[in-house]
Amino acid sequence: MPAVAPIQNDRRVAFGHRIRELRLQLGLSQEALAELAGVHRTYMGSVERGERNVSLDNIYRFADALGVDAGQLL
Repeated sequence: MPAVAPIQNDRRVAFGHRIRELRLQLGLSQEALAELAGVHRTYMGSVERGERNVSLDNIYRFADALGVDAGQLL
């Protein structure tokens, strides 16, 4: 399997950091946010670590769960 290009990885990590920042501002655990977004808690952790290429559907799930516009996550 080919390695992920550095810029792609940087974008995933930045997205994950933004999710974490907003989650912490709301005082939510990863598990609580995962439940609100309808995803598994381990998936939530891997998103925050930048290990996942998140689908558009999940970006909207996270935005809704965090009470923000999807554009604020990017």
